[in-house]
Amino acid sequence: MFFAAGPLEQAITARAMGWEVAENKQGMAGFGSYDRTIGALDGWLSGHDYVCGARFTMADVYVGSQVDWGLQFKSMPARLSFEAYAERLRDREGYRTAKAIDNKLIAEMHQ
Repeated sequence: MFFAAGPLEQAITARAMGWEVAENKQGMAGFGSYDRTIGALDGWLSGHDYVCGARFTMADVYVGSQVDWGLQFKSMPARLSFEAYAERLRDREGYRTAKAIDNKLIAEMHQ
């Protein structure tokens, strides 16, 4: 969870703002670089179904929301590991229930 709340979010924000960390300063930044951060998450999810390994945990609610959002708004690349992870989460009943609530509230706001 802390990886997503810290380095991942910092890397995505830095990329969106057009900020690049000089290679010789990446050790000072909490995320190093966008590519290294994305690569670390890709590496983990390429070999594991969920954040904590083989089973869904609360960490997946947080990390998964960032991956799902990142894929939707293209702040994260559409790598196979990210797409497969997001699909596993979207297939969960809890995800579908929460998404239905969100969509209903959004529709009500636009009436």
